[in-house]
Parts: sequence; C-alpha cells; structure tokens
Amino acid sequence: MTENWIKSIYKIHSDDDFITLALELFRYQAEHVSVYRSFVNYLGCKPEKVSHLEDIPYLPIGFFSRHSIVADNSKAPLVFLSSGTTSSVRSRHEVLRPDLYIKSFTNTFIHFYGNPEQYCILGLLPSYLEQGDSSLVYMVDHLIREGNHPMSGFYLKQYDALKQTLESLGSSRQPTILIGVSYALLDLAESFRIGFPELIVMETGGMKGRRHEMIRTELHQSLCHRLGVQQIHSEYGMTELLSQAYSKKDGLFRTPPWMKVIVRDMDDPLSIAPIGRTGGINVVDLANVFSCAFIATQDLGKLHDDGSFEVLGRFDNSDARGCNLMIS
Repeated sequence: MTENWIKSIYKIHSDDDFITLALELFRYQAEHVSVYRSFVNYLGCKPEKVSHLEDIPYLPIGFFSRHSIVADNSKAPLVFLSSGTTSSVRSRHEVLRPDLYIKSFTNTFIHFYGNPEQYCILGLLPSYLEQGDSSLVYMVDHLIREGNHPMSGFYLKQYDALKQTLESLGSSRQPTILIGVSYALLDLAESFRIGFPELIVMETGGMKGRRHEMIRTELHQSLCHRLGVQQIHSEYGMTELLSQAYSKKDGLFRTPPWMKVIVRDMDDPLSIAPIGRTGGINVVDLANVFSCAFIATQDLGKLHDDGSFEVLGRFDNSDARGCNLMIS
C-alpha cells in the first residue's frame, strides 16, 4: 500500500470513506498476506466480487497463535505476544510498521481524551510487564513519554507508593489517568480508599487467573466506591489489533473513525447479526495494513444503533486473554 493510502485512513470523514478503504485493503491483503489469502480461497470468496463490508471474510483470531500473518512473508521488526495463562499458546502479532501502531494509538487517544501532555499517566499492569512483549505496555509507555509528566510511570505491586502519588496528584488537581488490569485495580482499591474524584480510572479487563471473574457492573461499582470516582473507563484492545476502542461510562465502547465493530451471528459465523442482538465481535481495523484488518474475535458483544457496542463475555472454551473477560 502507498504512503498516501496509509495517510488516508486517518482522514476518514464518512462511512463511505471507510467502506472504500476497507474494500481496497481487503483486496490487497487477500493477495499479499498468504495465510489470509488461503483462508479467503478456502471459503470460495472472489475478492474482486466483494462489494460490501459484510461480505468480507473475517479471519478467526486463533490463526495468530498458529501462523505468521504478515504481508509478503516479510520480517517484522516488532512482535507483540498476547497475555494469557501459563498453559495457553500466546498469540503473535508481527508488526511490520511500528510507526503505524504509534500513530494509531496516539491518534485514538487524542480522539477520545485529548493531548497526552494534559495528563499524568499511571500504569498498573503487573502481569503484562512480567510476561513481556505486550502491545498494551508499549502503548502506555509511549503515551507516558509523550505526556512527559514527572510523576507518570508504571507500578507493579507498589500500592503504598501509588497511593501517595495519587494523593499528591489529587491535592494539586492534576488531570490523571490510571490504567490498569482489573485484578490489580481491585487489589489497590481493597488496600486503600482514595479520594480523587477527578481521577480517570481505566480498566483493561481480565483477571489473569488471579481472581474470580466478576460482572462488569459489580467490578465498576466496587472500584467507584473504593476509589471515590463516578465512572470507570474501559479500553478494548488486543494484541492482534493496532487500534483501540474506549468506553467512558456504562460499558459502551466507541471506535475511532478507522476502526469498526460488526457483530456476527452466533450460529452462522459467516452471517451478520441484527443490531441489538448478541453475537461474536468482528473487528475491522484499517491500521492493520500489513497483517490482517478483518478479525473474528472470541468475544461476545452487542452493537447499538449509534455505533457503540458492548462486550458481554467470551465464547466457551476460548483462551483467557487480556481483553475484557467479564459478563455484563
């Protein structure tokens, strides 16, 4: 794909723009990404005849655990591995152009929250830091460096130090984002009460086998009560995607203009579910230029008329992953 085409994905102004670019990227990947090409051919799909977003084949996300998914079998300079239990095979995303990931997550953050320089950003992501090769840690680290606040940084299990930092930031009314994996946020909340109502608490989902799974509303109510905030924000992303969706309240996620969620039928994975019906989440991420932009996840969700969506859980027997595992 040309540099001008790549730049155009961040200049989308309408659904027609999105669909045009998605169809062009589909045809490119159906030719240049060998695993996806084989998948498309196996389904008997003729790329030149596909004219609707709903007719594009969505690659099951499990393929990233078993295959190299990169254009022209290129050597990728950056490889992300999914989080997971010790018994699971970690999914691999070979990122041929790290600059596209940086541009995507930076522009997405700005789209929803504004310039990172406004914030002190604190990362409470112990399991991701311990396992390594995390796309989430890469993203948060870059946003921390972009924001350049002297008190920004990562915490493992230093809850006392984190509490002191939050108290100091709260007393100075510094806009702050605390992004953390669910179990670690609960550990923090159960250790201390923090009176910082302006704090943005953002959970990334997943108990990582450290705690029993909780209903999202129960988790958010507990965190709100203990941390003294009105809403819990959420981030929906995964190793296989270079873009993220965010929820600012009530578990309703929204995507940036170059990302779209489509819900597939529970019983027929090649069909699209009606708006408002629970099904499997398919994601189109146009930032995934050189891997696969059309992914059938193992998450269950529901799409709303306004384009927002909910994450309602996961299909049975799917791997424990870092994205939202909670049922709402």
